[in-house]
Amino acid sequence: MADLLFEIGVEELPARLCAPALRQLEEKAHRALERERLEHRGASILGTPRRLTLVVHDLALRQADRTVLVKGPPASAAFDPAGKPTRAAEGFARGQGIAVEQLVLEADERGGAYVYARRHEPGRPATDVLPDLLRELILGLEFPTSMRWGAGQIRFARPIRWLLALFGEQPVHVRVGDVISGTTTRGHRTLGPPDPLPIAGSHDYLATCERGGVMVDPARRRETIWRQVQVAAGGVDGRVSYDEDLLDEITWLVEQPYAFAGSFDAPYLDLPSEVLATSMRAHQRYFPVFAADGDDLLPFFIAVSNGQVDYIENVRHGNEKVLRARLADARFFWDEDRRHPLAERLDTLESIVFQEKLGSQYARTQRIVRLAGQIADALGLDSIMKSRVERTALLCKCDLPTLMVGEFPKLQGVMGRAYARLDGEDELVATGIYEHYLPRGAGDSVPRSPTGIAVGLADRLDLLAGFFGLGLVPTGSADPFALRRAALGVLRIVLEGALTLSLDALLESAFSGHPAPESGTARDDLRDFIGARLEVQLRERGLRHDVVEAVLAAGFDDLTDAVKRAEALSRAMAAPAFASVTVSFKRVANISARPDEAPLPAASDTPTPDPTVPAEVALWEAFTGLRGAAEAALAHRDYDRFYQIVGRLKQPVDAFFDAVLVMDPDPAVRHGRLAMLRSIAGLLTRPADLGRLTVG
Repeated sequence: MADLLFEIGVEELPARLCAPALRQLEEKAHRALERERLEHRGASILGTPRRLTLVVHDLALRQADRTVLVKGPPASAAFDPAGKPTRAAEGFARGQGIAVEQLVLEADERGGAYVYARRHEPGRPATDVLPDLLRELILGLEFPTSMRWGAGQIRFARPIRWLLALFGEQPVHVRVGDVISGTTTRGHRTLGPPDPLPIAGSHDYLATCERGGVMVDPARRRETIWRQVQVAAGGVDGRVSYDEDLLDEITWLVEQPYAFAGSFDAPYLDLPSEVLATSMRAHQRYFPVFAADGDDLLPFFIAVSNGQVDYIENVRHGNEKVLRARLADARFFWDEDRRHPLAERLDTLESIVFQEKLGSQYARTQRIVRLAGQIADALGLDSIMKSRVERTALLCKCDLPTLMVGEFPKLQGVMGRAYARLDGEDELVATGIYEHYLPRGAGDSVPRSPTGIAVGLADRLDLLAGFFGLGLVPTGSADPFALRRAALGVLRIVLEGALTLSLDALLESAFSGHPAPESGTARDDLRDFIGARLEVQLRERGLRHDVVEAVLAAGFDDLTDAVKRAEALSRAMAAPAFASVTVSFKRVANISARPDEAPLPAASDTPTPDPTVPAEVALWEAFTGLRGAAEAALAHRDYDRFYQIVGRLKQPVDAFFDAVLVMDPDPAVRHGRLAMLRSIAGLLTRPADLGRLTVG
């Protein structure tokens, strides 16, 4: 066994493409090696913007041998009636390189008899297999966009400049277009030597790259960047906030990181901190510097150079000059936007198309105002708070036409809040404008203000209702309108806020603003869509799949209540004693669901047990004795208490089933017993459909 070292040298790749390309390279390599029967002890990936590197550990020197079974002619054509081989059999055996006596007779999947040749194929040396395999890996990498260069036909994200392929210390010949693999790599563009660097094998690859000014291990490079950034911030008596996305991007922008501090003019600190931070992060890939003892921005930034240590002052001045221009633009946008209050921009939304069939942002705003007001009523907000909610909804999209949001789309809501405060709007209105976009992603917080909650729900429900009404629903992995994210946002706002709202009522209100021909079907589809997201969330909390299924089958109109029911049932099921209770309850639920073929007219809605059957009387008395307490527990949504109370029915239920035949031949008896079980099941299955639980 020996290690395989394979490096693809390229012109600088865009940062966003590097990590996905390396993951592809590793995954495709595993599949290709498995297909070619080349055993190995795992693989690792390394890389920089200029190189994608794969190291396969302890790769076998040869393919594993295999036995191949080749299907031949049918038995009826291979042998005559006397059982002697025909010319067809002899020709097939000759073509497979075996004697006709070595043919075997077997039935195929349809039951027909055929002759087969069992042929042993010895494995080829890995050095014979790897050239085509590695070429296939390169050409199999997929990118959002690819390019051709020169007169060649090879397509890749960026031009391929060199290839390094070594199996142990033995070169592997790989050719892609005009590039032929060798045994050398290349160093940093400015820090490394001008000549290629020879590599003896995977054992000295990292050290050789290091001598060439390249930190090829991305994990180490990322860690080094973060450490340097923190040290540089400390040098100006400040601190930096951890920004995973920015750190990831910078990791794939440099081959040898060197972090340094720069500064900008203090008067720019009059701009909102989000504007300054976004200007630095989004356009320049800088880390903003905050006061060590607070959240105030300092007039400094931390940038990461690609190894320009000798001329760092020139690099610093260049970065400061570029940022100065960016901040001057931001200042201009800020001053211009402040000339007009947010409310004056409402009519401008008429010219911004939301969706061709759903109208403008202005039309959408009017729908959000109406829906947010209805949600405020459902939440029990008073008239003053409702007016704030409706004012928030009216202004929530008014920062879209501003110059600042046009330059920095990520500042939607942020600028709306800032401009609303300057306009003298109520603080809850300003906060709601910002919060109604929350959560923007999985790790983001949810709205906390009543204005942010109501308008955030209205915004997402209007989006969902509009696109579902048009039939533009997510399919497979395709979700161009981010409807899954919107549904998850609705769930998070409701669940994390422990809100008591009717999902059906919310959807009815949302669809009423979107006249569509099949709104009923669309509404059901959207309800199921949200239910599917709820199911995933419950399972991610560690709840059993049958518990989730049982609870959702009982209904999820009140999303918060559905979660409470699922968690309570999960806790009950975790108790060993309750598992046996559930078996009995499931039996009640299943039998009570059977059809009664000959129902008798009932004199009363209350079942009457047969007084001559003690087990039947005992069950009914036990049930009626605890029904009041169980109903009270359900009314207070105390589901833990509910399951404690009904758990006392296990013994009388078991005794009933041991002594009584429910499906008695006598229709009157059968009817009475089914009616009693249906009454009991009606209570037991209200929080969850116990018949769906998987129990022994």
